[in-house]
Amino acid sequence: MMIDTRHIDRLSNIVGASGAITTPHDQQPFVTEWRDKFFGSTPLVLMPSSTNQVSEILAYCNANRIAVVPQGGNTGLVGGGIPGLEGSEEVLLSSRRLTSDVEVDAEAYKLVADAGVPIIRMQEAAAAKDRLFPLSLASEGSCTAGGVVATNAGGVHVIRYGTARELMLGIEAVLPDGTLVNELSGLRKDNTGYALSHLLAGSEGTLGFITKVCFRLFPSEKSRSTAWLALDSPSKALELLSMAREICEDQVSVYELMCREALDFAYTHIPGCNSPIQSDAPWVVLIETASAGAESSVSSNMDKLLDAAFARGIVSDGAIAQSLKQRQQFWRNRESISEAQKLEGGSIKHDISVPLSKIPSFINRATAEIETRFPGSRVTPFGHLGDGNLHFNVMQPVDGDKTQFLQNWELMNQLVHDIVMDHDGSISAEHGIGVLKKQELQRTAPYSHLAAMKAIKRGLDPNNIMNPRCLLP
Repeated sequence: MMIDTRHIDRLSNIVGASGAITTPHDQQPFVTEWRDKFFGSTPLVLMPSSTNQVSEILAYCNANRIAVVPQGGNTGLVGGGIPGLEGSEEVLLSSRRLTSDVEVDAEAYKLVADAGVPIIRMQEAAAAKDRLFPLSLASEGSCTAGGVVATNAGGVHVIRYGTARELMLGIEAVLPDGTLVNELSGLRKDNTGYALSHLLAGSEGTLGFITKVCFRLFPSEKSRSTAWLALDSPSKALELLSMAREICEDQVSVYELMCREALDFAYTHIPGCNSPIQSDAPWVVLIETASAGAESSVSSNMDKLLDAAFARGIVSDGAIAQSLKQRQQFWRNRESISEAQKLEGGSIKHDISVPLSKIPSFINRATAEIETRFPGSRVTPFGHLGDGNLHFNVMQPVDGDKTQFLQNWELMNQLVHDIVMDHDGSISAEHGIGVLKKQELQRTAPYSHLAAMKAIKRGLDPNNIMNPRCLLP
């Protein structure tokens, strides 16, 4: 349905000239996904500067049956924040100007931020008060408070601190009819019925628009120890993780698994990336331990872990960062993998999770079936092994045609996702469902699960104006 110009004029007046964009050229950063997989369109980008403006916008859109697509930093990977992907006209509602507030309460270990505040700014605000905001992911310079909650983002520290939903103490949000929900008090205990904040977390903008978030904080990590370790298999990586939890107690804050081929892409394509060890082992683990206490404890425990791991033949080579510069080098290698894969060629991506004990079985079976069904494809898994989340990506053959290879996306997704389900896993660990995976969700999720989600959607958004093309078929 085309949106009448009188609606565009009325909505534009709510936010003023600086908060509305109607020219296609200026809209491009909002309607293009960063991987160039999704290209959308919209007659109107709205950038409200207050919760009241959001409320007025949604009340008007609800009354006039105008579809709305919420967007944070536009760093999503499943098309959930891109309007107009299926031919319909939708207004894009951006949190770009909701950035005025970041309040840190150091004594209560909490932080309240406007929805459009980037994650890195919250990290810096917490650090200035000697506190830690632990959510950390590659897009932290662009992704926003509201966006990470709406998608229940994870990142590298989930093993110790949890996902965005677990870090969230409450939200302020506007429901589809313009009603305001305020749960920003930061209470650790509140047993008074449905937790609306947790319902909106992970809803991908289908139930309302988040305007503020209250997050929990932690003591600053005063000391860290970071190691880059070579292993022969994911099974040994799991053994090492179990040992690390025993020897390093509660200090394990990062546990990343990377296959050698994925790292080779980074070493080849990204300047400054290089291996800190000589080993050609097929797998590498990046492990980081941290403490609010003395450095000697962290360093001593890491030394004990490596001594035990070498003695048992679990680790074949490794290095412990001896300086901040070397630690940054380890992290540069890890964080450059996604960019390097883009430069290497076409890749079909799977953001999946399976129970920890089943990861080796999943990798072995999925790799074998991919290589059989799609000869020459290069399986390059990496990710957050500590919480069971793998980016099970498959690169095009070395001399293959990118366009032809990417035509296998749906077929390969189905193959991998079927194996995920056989291993009691999830087809989306941290990127969400969006537009990209909604048919796969319909295919793989239990009927009762989908029925409950649809009932909630109908209850809160009976006119189906909030991100109607996202998540649910």
